[in-house]
Parts: sequence; structure tokens; C-alpha cells
Amino acid sequence: MTLAELRRQIHAQSNPAQAAVLQGFFKTGLGQYGEGDRFLGLKVPQTRAFLPMTDALQEAEVRALLHSEWHEERLLALFIWIRRFERARKDEAAREAIVQQYLENTRWINNWDLVDTSAPPILGVWLLPRNRAVLRQLAESGHLWEERIAVLATLTFIRAGEFADTQALAEHFLSHKHDLMHKACGWMLREMGKRDTATLRSFLDKNSTRMPRTMLRYAIEKLDAAERRHYLGQGPA
Repeated sequence: MTLAELRRQIHAQSNPAQAAVLQGFFKTGLGQYGEGDRFLGLKVPQTRAFLPMTDALQEAEVRALLHSEWHEERLLALFIWIRRFERARKDEAAREAIVQQYLENTRWINNWDLVDTSAPPILGVWLLPRNRAVLRQLAESGHLWEERIAVLATLTFIRAGEFADTQALAEHFLSHKHDLMHKACGWMLREMGKRDTATLRSFLDKNSTRMPRTMLRYAIEKLDAAERRHYLGQGPA
């Protein structure tokens, strides 16, 4: 299928009423984090259903999808990269090329669902056995979505039983002003705690009094009620 035909089929499924709901949910209004983002109104399974039709697309065409003004087209481009990355398990050069394109095009990975869908299975998987200095570069970029990419990439490390990067980034972002980063860090800490409660407690004992409330609430969500009260400052554990 050509890119033009693919786009025609995607747009044929547009749903203006659903698009309006999504534009509110993803905060696309003036001054909001998703300002200017546009939706066709497709649900994620609808977008994902186009994936088998994309095998013939050239890399330039995938980038064209990623550079689209339409959120669903950008999401599909990321689905394509994820699948191609997974299929290239024995082709390090092909995987590296996808990662390079991913890092060069973060400008268009510009809402939390796009980040959360793509960062762990692409960047996280690539970095798992490698030097992770790029995470610090992303974290210090001052760009919200790159900062979130850095944190979400560590979900892959957490699943592999490695927690140091998650903790370092969560500490780095303790003073971050945006609620989306508080949620991301708290979520990763919670995932860490599900695998190693002692490590989470150690992090909380050191940092809970400095953690933004949202980050803290996310992090302690799976602890028992007494511990949650303790870390929220409501009483002894």
C-alpha cells in the first residue's frame, strides 16, 4: 500500500465527535501541554489495525507519517518503528538506525501516549546492554517530551531488575514543575517497588519529603495503607 492510499484509509475512519473528546483528553488547548495537536478520532486499536499494511513503506515515508499534523498518523509511525525494531533482533545496524531516527525526531513524539508507547520498546531495549549517557542528555534537554522519554525508557531496565537509572532520574526531576513528569517518575518508582519494595522504601526514606505530591502518591500506590500514611506524613508506619 502506498503512503497516499494508507492516509486515505486512515482518514476514512475519522470520527469528529471522538476527535473532540480526544483533543480535550490530551490537553490540546492554548497553553496546554498538547497545544495545537489534532486528532482524527480513531481509537488506538483502529490505528494499530493499519500496521500490517505498512510493510512496503520506505523509511522516508514512515518519517512523513511521524511528521504529520495528525496524532493518529504519528502514533502509527511509532508502531511501525516498534515492529521493525522488534523484527530486527539479529540486525544491530537496522536497530541502531531506528534508534537514531527516533532520537532525531523527538520533536514529533510530542504527547504522553506517544512517548509511553515508544520509549520502552525502542530506546529502553536498545540501551539495556549499552552505555546510557543519552538518558542524561535527554533529561537535561529542558524539553518536556524528551525528559519523559528518558524516564519511560527505564521501564525496560526495571523489568530487567535494574533500578539505578530510574532512581537517578527521579531524583533529578524532584524539582520539575510539570505534573506529567511527576506522574512519570512516580509511575516508574511504583513499578520498581512492585519488583523490589526494599529499594523503593530506601528511595522514599531519602526523598519523600522533597517529592512532589503527585510523584509520591503514584510511587506509594502499591504499599500497604500504613506505609502510605507514613510517607504522606499522616501518621506513623
